[in-house]
This record gives sequence, structure tokens and C-alpha cells, in this order.
Amino acid sequence: MKELELKVEGMVCGGCEKRVVNSLSEVQGVSEVIANHQKGTVLVKMTEEIDIEILKEKIEDLGFEVK
Repeated sequence: MKELELKVEGMVCGGCEKRVVNSLSEVQGVSEVIANHQKGTVLVKMTEEIDIEILKEKIEDLGFEVK
């Protein structure tokens, strides 16, 4: 299983984490998403290779910034 950790700015609470998790969980090939607003990270576990731009776009569409 592949893992990718993204640095995400703008998440300030558990609600922000939930929005990111729900959005990324819709992407084909994503098996698990762990968002942590305190660390500013999103860990994406994938069953197949996914273009990072797709993940970044989903997060940025929510109003957060991927570093």
C-alpha cells in the first residue's frame, strides 16, 4: 500500500479534518485518509497510484492550501 503525506495549511478544527477526509475518500484508489489539523498534515493511504494534483485540487477546492 502506498502512502503520501501532504502539508496542508488552513485546517483549524476537527470539522476541517472531516471535510478533507470526506472529500479525499471519494477519490478512486484512496483506502484511508488521516487528517491532523494540529500538525497540518493529511496522510493518504492508496491502493493504487494517484496523481498528486488530483488530491491537491480536492483539498484546495475546500479552501485549504497544500504546501
